Amino acid sequence: MSKQITAAPLRSALPSTVGLLSARLLAVQTYLSELLGVAQVHDLHIWGMSTTEIALTAHLVIPEGHPGDAFLAKVTQDLHDRFGIEHATLQVETGIGDNICPQISCSNR
Repeated sequence: MSKQITAAPLRSALPSTVGLLSARLLAVQTYLSELLGVAQVHDLHIWGMSTTEIALTAHLVIPEGHPGDAFLAKVTQDLHDRFGIEHATLQVETGIGDNICPQISCSNR
């Protein structure tokens, strides 16, 4: 019984969520890659957390180092205001030496 209650809202939300995310993926990628100091964006993932909330994770390569909390706060606010993304997690990397992303998915770029 609980599977039917859970699955029905997910099925009904999927088409609109997928369409929304597909249409905005390139715009989000462009926005992030054009941020001051960002040399590369990779492992960008956007998905629907529910019928009303969108989440994002991304790795930002910033060779000059971590830009600080104010930068991250502004970017997450911009992602919310411009793209409707409620939850954003950004991983900052320098991309230099031992600081290259160790995840397998990153090494397959």
